[in-house]
Amino acid sequence: LLFRPKLIIAGASAYARKFDYERIRKTCEATNSLLMADMAHISGIVAAGLLPSPFEHCHVVTTTTHKTLRGPRSGIIFFRRGVRSIHPKTGEPIKWQLEQQINSALFPGLQGGPHNHAIASVAVALRQANTPEFREYQAQVLRNSAVFAEELIKRGFSLISGGTDNHLVLVDLRPRNLDGARMEHVCNSCNISVNKNSVPGDKSALTPGGLRMGSPALTSRGFKEAEFIRVAELVDEGAEIVQFAKTKTSSKKLKDFFAVCTQDEQVLEKIAKLKTTVNDFALSYPMPGFDDH
Repeated sequence: LLFRPKLIIAGASAYARKFDYERIRKTCEATNSLLMADMAHISGIVAAGLLPSPFEHCHVVTTTTHKTLRGPRSGIIFFRRGVRSIHPKTGEPIKWQLEQQINSALFPGLQGGPHNHAIASVAVALRQANTPEFREYQAQVLRNSAVFAEELIKRGFSLISGGTDNHLVLVDLRPRNLDGARMEHVCNSCNISVNKNSVPGDKSALTPGGLRMGSPALTSRGFKEAEFIRVAELVDEGAEIVQFAKTKTSSKKLKDFFAVCTQDEQVLEKIAKLKTTVNDFALSYPMPGFDDH
């Protein structure tokens, strides 16, 4: 082996498939590396037992708590403690040294005083994650994501990896001669929350070829499979507006496309119409924490 890293990280922010932690761990053993899993995006689904857990195979596990775990903006670090191995010559136990290193890095290295309100909120989130209702919510998240992926494919979208195993879909827009920056601009203008995302083969982070979307937030509002079929239709309508606006743009520059979207009457009319449709559709479902929805 030419490269022996001290740490290998298994984690991603736009990966729609399952992680094979066991396989990655075998690589770590071959390179004498520690294995850290960052499950920030999938920790809620892991907690529900619906995605493979990293804890059996990883030495360190990190997660934020405000994504699929549905908690506050915070984070958790798990690490191994106690006996790591037995010294082959002396028979003495060799203990893990991760606790001191991680704790010192956090305080005083990175953080100051504790945010007790956030700590309490994390405790509430973890308590909720240990309920049948939370598991059913996560199961619905996965069902919705699967249907969403299928419907996007039916409408001519290409998905990275061909589908999804978790809560998100990563769309490759390039086969439809679209890009993430233009799709993000138009969809967000229509109150469809998406974000541009790089995909394999991209050369620019400003105009990537991908679009990332997820099902957890809408699932929290009561969306089920039928509603996500409609969401796919609305995203497709957004793509059609992008294609129409491109025909109105005099150059390939992004700023000229944005100008068309804010100045061309026909494009503005299409955006306004789709925005109204989205609003009327969304207002039928309650927004958690808002009494006027």
